[in-house]
Amino acid sequence: MNANLATATPAEAPFPYEGPEALRQPITDALKRVVDPEVALSIVDVGLIYGVTATDDRLHVVLTMTSAACPVTDLIINDIETELDRAAPPGMAIDVELVWEPPWTTNRMSARAKLFMSW
Repeated sequence: MNANLATATPAEAPFPYEGPEALRQPITDALKRVVDPEVALSIVDVGLIYGVTATDDRLHVVLTMTSAACPVTDLIINDIETELDRAAPPGMAIDVELVWEPPWTTNRMSARAKLFMSW
């Protein structure tokens, strides 16, 4: 297999990812299992994940919420940690960073989410 193909970013990657290619899909799948209960969609489809960086011993996720007043922030962060702990290699530290810049907008939503929301 061509080495360039192994490290290429998929054309429709749902969020920026930096790290071992073997972890990309398990991490993406884990994050897709986390649902924002206010809209009944995965946090990936809502566009809450700003990026993921994986190293040999650490998994760093940068995310936002649709609003600083989101009442389910702690629940979503806990669900992210739980799902990533199941998907990551044993002993890998999981660090979830909540950010507010840039602010979330509906432009971050996937086509699937926009269709679901009738936008």
